[in-house]
Amino acid sequence: MTSIMTNAAAMAALQTLRSIDTNLETTQRRVSSGYRVETASDNAGYWSIATTMRSDNAALSTVADALGLGAATVDTAYTALDNVIEVMSSIKAKLVAASEPGVDKNKINEEMKQLKDQLISSAQSASFSGENWLYNTNTNALGTKEVVSSFIRGADGTVQVTTLDFDTEDSVLIDTQDASRGFLTKAIDADALSSAPTGTARDYYLLDVGSATPVTGTEIAIDANTDTATLDDMISVIDDLLGQLTDSAATLGAITSRIQMQDNFVSNLMDVIDKGVGRLVDADMNEESTRLKALQTQQQLGIQALSIANTSAEKLLTLFQN
Repeated sequence: MTSIMTNAAAMAALQTLRSIDTNLETTQRRVSSGYRVETASDNAGYWSIATTMRSDNAALSTVADALGLGAATVDTAYTALDNVIEVMSSIKAKLVAASEPGVDKNKINEEMKQLKDQLISSAQSASFSGENWLYNTNTNALGTKEVVSSFIRGADGTVQVTTLDFDTEDSVLIDTQDASRGFLTKAIDADALSSAPTGTARDYYLLDVGSATPVTGTEIAIDANTDTATLDDMISVIDDLLGQLTDSAATLGAITSRIQMQDNFVSNLMDVIDKGVGRLVDADMNEESTRLKALQTQQQLGIQALSIANTSAEKLLTLFQN
């Protein structure tokens, strides 16, 4: 039946053209944005996963920044501590030289004073972004320092920030409030270091920085009257301090290595997450460009089909012409 009221062919052609236009619009949007899943309406599941993982990646980026800050702080402390160990070795050598007969011990002591000043300078200079793990001027001990190391999302959706911890008790060289808390300001019993201890304490300390709570004992300093036994005690104390400082430097070195490993891991993890998100939401540009060409062709054919369907009704007019 041919009807002038209802053009079924035109309706079918129009419906097809609308479908093509919708698909063409979607493909053009994908080509323009580069995303196959750009909004939640495209694919709610993939969009949700991608949004969460992008948020986690942003958190990991902050972790990477924190690791960089932590690495700089640790490196600063290690560099200063390494210099302190060198200066301490020089002080030890000066004390050994003072044990030789006929040397001018007063001049050696003057050299030692300069080395002590260098120790103080190194400890004071070991500051990065307001953090100094070697020099304490606070009433309380510096305590444990934390370096952000990772951002973790559990299987149940919970999140957690983990840290690398370092106890500054193992690094403080000078404490202006409590001398006993600093390696270079605390007192060490030379008798306890002796191979044949007498039970009578012989305490020595290296630096007197005027701490609010000083230690008791003898400062490691010499003059013309310093005897061999006293020099031996001082050498033993300096050697013990060198061992403790070496252990502290080794700990800082291990933390530096750990931070570097974690920094590399975080960087790789961020790359992997980016790739994973890309697999979920990125558009395949080869596929989309091919589809775009096909849909443009289909659109042209659809317009032609609609035009043909519309003109077919006009032929009915010829039936009513004389």
